[in-house]
Amino acid sequence: MKDWALILGASSGFGRATAIELSRRGFHILGIHFDTKATIENAIKTKEEVEKNGVKAEFFNINAGDEKKMNQVLDEFQNKYPDAKIRVLMHSIAFGTLVPFIAEKREEAIKRKQLEMTLHLMANTLVYWTQEVFYRNLFLSPGGRIFAMTSEGSLRVTKHYGAVSGAKALIESHIRQLALELAPYGITANAIMAGVTDTPALRKIPGHENIVEFTLKRNPSGRLTTPEDVAKAIAGFTSRDFDWMTGNIIHIDGGEIIAGIE
Repeated sequence: MKDWALILGASSGFGRATAIELSRRGFHILGIHFDTKATIENAIKTKEEVEKNGVKAEFFNINAGDEKKMNQVLDEFQNKYPDAKIRVLMHSIAFGTLVPFIAEKREEAIKRKQLEMTLHLMANTLVYWTQEVFYRNLFLSPGGRIFAMTSEGSLRVTKHYGAVSGAKALIESHIRQLALELAPYGITANAIMAGVTDTPALRKIPGHENIVEFTLKRNPSGRLTTPEDVAKAIAGFTSRDFDWMTGNIIHIDGGEIIAGIE
């Protein structure tokens, strides 16, 4: 197989699980991640797990929002694999500001740079990477797939979640627009709304323990969603049987979104 999956946010959470699952199904993995010395081991282990499945793995520790770095990575990739095609582009970047818009003290409220950084990394980078892959003729066409991770936070907010909530709503809008504009090329774009999942991103949210407790009571399946639940769904959707599914927000949550508390 010459098909690759480009995963933005490949070293943990949904991105990591999807990289491993797709590698099991024969995809080579181009992983983009942003890790410090404290977390780089996650990326190393993910790459090792991918390679155990007999596929190629190219991982780059960069800021996905840096245009120069993006082009350097894709230049290097194309030079090394001139015949490669990217069949899957997954956006799973979870790097945003978790401070309120309005705080008791102004200096504790969100700053312009923090808000713009969150929207840039967690939403707008989807458009920029998609554009670059498309104009480099890297997408498998027809048959290409774009997936972006969203959450129920696009609809509901907590005190500290405003910037991330805005990014989730924005990335859903970007997915709809990409679905429209890429349909003539046979490339689909869908947002994946996972249920509450115990990931590093969740643990950074103030009061996440309450979110977990509420979810365990609410979810009719009686458990949290796992990254592997989402990875298996995405892997399934890469089939050409799903060529006609585009522009959607797909819930992978065991029925969580429809349920209340009895």
